[in-house]
Amino acid sequence: MEETEYLSAEQRNQLIRQYLGKTVEVVIDRPVGYIHPVKGITLHYTVNYGYLPGVIGGDGEEQDVYILGVTEPLERFTGTVIGAIRRKDDSEDKLVAAPEGMQFH
Repeated sequence: MEETEYLSAEQRNQLIRQYLGKTVEVVIDRPVGYIHPVKGITLHYTVNYGYLPGVIGGDGEEQDVYILGVTEPLERFTGTVIGAIRRKDDSEDKLVAAPEGMQFH
């Protein structure tokens, strides 16, 4: 089945560039430890995962964000976008955020 693309590749790139290095407020809908059954498998979230309220991503839904550097389950998060993940078979890129000033090597 072909993925429906709501944003063009250039629009997706612009969205990523718009948020890189910026402070964002993320609503967490899948906190650390969340168990998510999907198509016969079970996903166990080892990071907090949420979305930017009101920001529409490439799939026509609110923009997804992975949170690194926080090990306890969260409901909300404020931090800096430090990167993005582009998966080959996904119509939406995932932003990656971390606490302000945290560095990864």
